Amino acid sequence: MKNRTKITLGKNGPLVSKLGLGCMRMSSVWGSPVNDENESINTIQMALDSGINFLNTGDFYGSGHNELLVGKAIKGRRDDAFISVKFGAIFYGGHMLGLDLRPTSIKNFINYSLVRLGIDTIDLYQPCRLDNSVPLEDVIGTIADLIKEGKVRHLGVSEITADQLRKANSIYPVTALEIGYSLADRQIESDLLPAAKELGIGVVAFANTAEGLLTGEMKAPLPAGDYHHHFSRFQGQNLISNLEKVEVLKQLAKEKGFTPTQLAIAWVNAQGDYVMPLVSMSRRSRLPENIQAMEIEFSPDEMNVLNTHFASGAILGGTYLQR
Repeated sequence: MKNRTKITLGKNGPLVSKLGLGCMRMSSVWGSPVNDENESINTIQMALDSGINFLNTGDFYGSGHNELLVGKAIKGRRDDAFISVKFGAIFYGGHMLGLDLRPTSIKNFINYSLVRLGIDTIDLYQPCRLDNSVPLEDVIGTIADLIKEGKVRHLGVSEITADQLRKANSIYPVTALEIGYSLADRQIESDLLPAAKELGIGVVAFANTAEGLLTGEMKAPLPAGDYHHHFSRFQGQNLISNLEKVEVLKQLAKEKGFTPTQLAIAWVNAQGDYVMPLVSMSRRSRLPENIQAMEIEFSPDEMNVLNTHFASGAILGGTYLQR
């Protein structure tokens, strides 16, 4: 395994790779076809070989398929992998019905996750989000109990507010916050990001390309049936305006000899030692370019151009990241 850059996830937390591998898209997402299983397993194993040890999954990704896949990939090399699992979302027929965060349900969920993954302990366990249906004390308290039982090593949270983060951390120390963050989605900079930094909580940042907007490959109008149509950011004049914004990123990428996607990841990486870009991949061919993105540096002028051009609110319309 290569010596990839490592960070301490949270205050006095575990040592993990600065780049995380998101495994969600290896399973059926929003009705998409399942990727080739051998290619997905090989991608995970190649990531581990490259020194990327942070693997992110969820018990509801592909109705358990994703955990089974990760379990196959890490068989015989458990010590090489740091496993992060989200729970709580209830799906039926490809549609999310809501959340189930009851203590009895959490204890049920984790047993199934451990079996599917083929492991005894989950490294980072977190509710996928909160909806106030169950007191926060009960949700966090249940995970704290699982930590005491040895079924979980660290507490994580995902897609919550700064107030919820502070409250959760007061109940039991939070190791990591998973949240969407990119040049196009910077709303967490006002309160959530500062709160995480103040509390010594690591930030696992997903959606670095803003659901494809920052790849430089999206064109208007989008094909009929594309799931992006559900969100106003990708509709009509909003999409046209937003793609015009992306031209600046494309030009800078061309000047630096990289792709817009690589620059989008590099920008997230540059936001601090406590911030980990979590990049979804399902093909081995994507690994080298994403690893290379972690080595890109920006001059002060380049960073100023990006931060000014993509200031909070510059991208029009909302996505699921704004709730």
